Amino acid sequence: MHALLVEDDDRMAQALGTALARRGHTVRRVGRALDALRHVHEAEFVLLDLGLPDLDGLELLRRLRTLCAAPLIVVTARCEERDVVQGLRAGADDYVVKPFRMAELMARIDTVRRRTGAPAAHPGGGPAVPGGGPVRAGDVEIDPAGRTVTVAGREVRLTRREFDVLAFLAARPDEVHSREAILDRLWGDVFLAASRSLDVHVAGIRAKTGRSGLVRTVRGFGYQLGSPAAAADERHEPGRYGPPDGAG
Repeated sequence: MHALLVEDDDRMAQALGTALARRGHTVRRVGRALDALRHVHEAEFVLLDLGLPDLDGLELLRRLRTLCAAPLIVVTARCEERDVVQGLRAGADDYVVKPFRMAELMARIDTVRRRTGAPAAHPGGGPAVPGGGPVRAGDVEIDPAGRTVTVAGREVRLTRREFDVLAFLAARPDEVHSREAILDRLWGDVFLAASRSLDVHVAGIRAKTGRSGLVRTVRGFGYQLGSPAAAADERHEPGRYGPPDGAG
């Protein structure tokens, strides 16, 4: 697997490059955003530091996501909640804060590889979800095959992960899905239940569609596809990214 390592610190880049090479990956290391944009098309996986000398890492992440759908993990010293939320919203598949254990990072890479490398994976990079036809919820239409979402006939652009979450819920709209089931199916790691990743993506779906009732929170358990018409009854707090009450 060919990895693009975007890291301007030589010592960190050497350590990461060596660890990746030992696991059979080929690595291209770049230290500037311009070079990352130039070489991202050849990458099957991206590790991205946010502290680059020529461009803010979050801005680079947004630009990379317009160019490729390769799995991407942010590896950075930025540990504030705001940075984590922005990174996930911009399209990162995972967010690892320095300093970190190399074994943990390699395990996270393997998890993303298993998910995106499955034979049933969608060509656009998202994991396959049950069901194939478009699903309607009020004036929202979710098309798993085309990986598109429209609201009142207008297409809404979601990140890959946001779409995966929504399509997973839409595949079985009458069921309530536990956080663990969603994380295991889409992230391949139930231990991410301790993180806020899923909640950030749900908040992104609600904000971008303008339909807070589209994803219904079942407190203490998980989520279900809701009805946008029920938005007035939804007790979601837009700025709250924590897990449902009682969840880990």
